[in-house]
Amino acid sequence: MFTSDRKEADQDLESYSPLCRSHGGAEVLALLPDPMTARLCLDLAEDAAHAIHGCMAAAHIGSEPMTLVFSAEEIDLIQLRDHAEGSSRQRFEQVNQAFVTWRRRDPQRRTVFLDDCRGDVARCVATECAASELVVTSSHGNADAQDAFRSVVFSQHKLVLMPPTRDYYQGNLFGHVVIGWRQHGHAEDTLVAARRWLSAAARITVLCVDDTDGKAKASAEALLERLALHGQVVAMASGSGSIGKAIVDFARTEKATCLLIGAFRHGYVLELLFGRITRYVLSHATMPVMMKH
Repeated sequence: MFTSDRKEADQDLESYSPLCRSHGGAEVLALLPDPMTARLCLDLAEDAAHAIHGCMAAAHIGSEPMTLVFSAEEIDLIQLRDHAEGSSRQRFEQVNQAFVTWRRRDPQRRTVFLDDCRGDVARCVATECAASELVVTSSHGNADAQDAFRSVVFSQHKLVLMPPTRDYYQGNLFGHVVIGWRQHGHAEDTLVAARRWLSAAARITVLCVDDTDGKAKASAEALLERLALHGQVVAMASGSGSIGKAIVDFARTEKATCLLIGAFRHGYVLELLFGRITRYVLSHATMPVMMKH
């Protein structure tokens, strides 16, 4: 069970509108479970929407223990969490305040409204993200943020854009997109899903790591041609480091403004045990990361 009742939300009047209830037609959704990363996600979503001459929507989601059934042990954990992060209502109020502050800074943002869905996080994610092509959210932060990220990637299989873990974004999102390419995996699906945004990029560089036989480079060139995208395809060896490190170091050296990769080779449980490349990239990238599982 989940709720999305704005009468109980007590939002700032400037952020309230009946139009908040529907995200239909919004290509980009800023999903805001954590107040600490809300502003960055809103900035990224705005730039992503502008790049394709589209529109954006914004939504807060959060777990609401009062609507769910838990064991005694889970209730104890919830109480500890509320003590550390604040109650569900308090977390929403913090996100809403960040949204209102962001919205006031530019008159053009008054067409963007904040939806609110609290209850089961996975169901809220499915509801809020259904109509959007790109979801902007953080891969780190509070418990709601981590649950939402897992649901967006592994359950909804959405194209997702995330701010770097250092919570810094300098703009020019599609100035130079570096693509970490692997012939097998989710990289091709990610490129196809991101085609509209890649078409807006000023520069694209596709990186093939440890491509000893040249097949990855050839497949990347073929896909770029099929998608009518113009970019440079380069190959390099990872050397003594990992593939993830090679991708991040290359992107940083080439002053990438966005890094695109195929997300997680395995499912969620196996990634906890064996995941390497995606986890390294998410932990160390200093630029926004776009990916899809």
